[in-house]
Amino acid sequence: MEPVQHGPGGSPDVVVLVGDVHPRGMAEAERLARVRYVRETELAEALPGADAVFMWDFLSDALAGAWPPGGGPDWVHIASAGVDRLLFPALVEGDTIVTNSRGIFDEPIAEYVLGLVLAFAKDLHTTLRLQGERRWRHRETERITGARALVIGTGPIGRAIGRRLGAAGLAVAGAGRTARDPDPDLGTVHPVERLDEALAEADYVVLAAPLTPQTRGMIDAAALARMRPSARLINVGRGALVCEPDLVKALHDGRIAGAALDVFEDEPLPASSPLWEMPNVVVSPHMSGDVIGWRDELVRLFTDNLGRYVSGRPLRNVVDKRLGYVGSTMDKRRRS
Repeated sequence: MEPVQHGPGGSPDVVVLVGDVHPRGMAEAERLARVRYVRETELAEALPGADAVFMWDFLSDALAGAWPPGGGPDWVHIASAGVDRLLFPALVEGDTIVTNSRGIFDEPIAEYVLGLVLAFAKDLHTTLRLQGERRWRHRETERITGARALVIGTGPIGRAIGRRLGAAGLAVAGAGRTARDPDPDLGTVHPVERLDEALAEADYVVLAAPLTPQTRGMIDAAALARMRPSARLINVGRGALVCEPDLVKALHDGRIAGAALDVFEDEPLPASSPLWEMPNVVVSPHMSGDVIGWRDELVRLFTDNLGRYVSGRPLRNVVDKRLGYVGSTMDKRRRS
């Protein structure tokens, strides 16, 4: 791979899409490149001639509408692990390289999931509610040792969740595109074609899969009917993995025992959603991976990749655009 030579002094032109919060610690990136910070309304004007885009506002859908008809920048990096917002046809079918922020969120999300499992098993949400009501009501709680967890999604986040839950004493299985047994992090990995069987065996179903046409709406009425009445659903993947009306009905009818949802199809979750008031539901605002210092880590990862881009070295976390996950090889193409 040849070093990039662009613009005055050979500096590449990098467009950073920002929202309400700007990235801090960009001094090194600004030394390596000509950096322009733009908002959604300015993106279409900024993209022609740009060499790279840093999607700091990772919740924005603006890139698809702003993409130049003749092709976009060489490289797009997103400040999240999920890349579903980037996988529009013009980008997927073109030569643009996509990288994500894999690795930053894995362990924090795994810790969050373990916390939710413990909260359900020990009925902590009820304890807090009763405390607020000054009510003394003794209850018995559940053990997590020996409970069965099914982690849907075998990427880095799913694997971190599997390791964390396994270390806490749960019996862990996975579900993904390819069956594996044994798997070092997830025990037995069931193929998605046998997901119904795996769902029926789980006490906790954890969603950590990417959003693709195949996974959209995968947890619907039929899937929920396969789950145990005592099972809990935890979603730290993407909101659209779950058909929310079907989930609301299943929770209301006691078809499953509870749900913890950190992601939703519409964010923020509308105030009219019945999920807010359901006693067996934990709602959190897309924060499971956001630990103190996470934004600084995102900037450091992007800056490292920018240095690699400028010097022609392989980029970290290259995404296979057609499969929506981080691949093991890199598109060697570079504009001269």
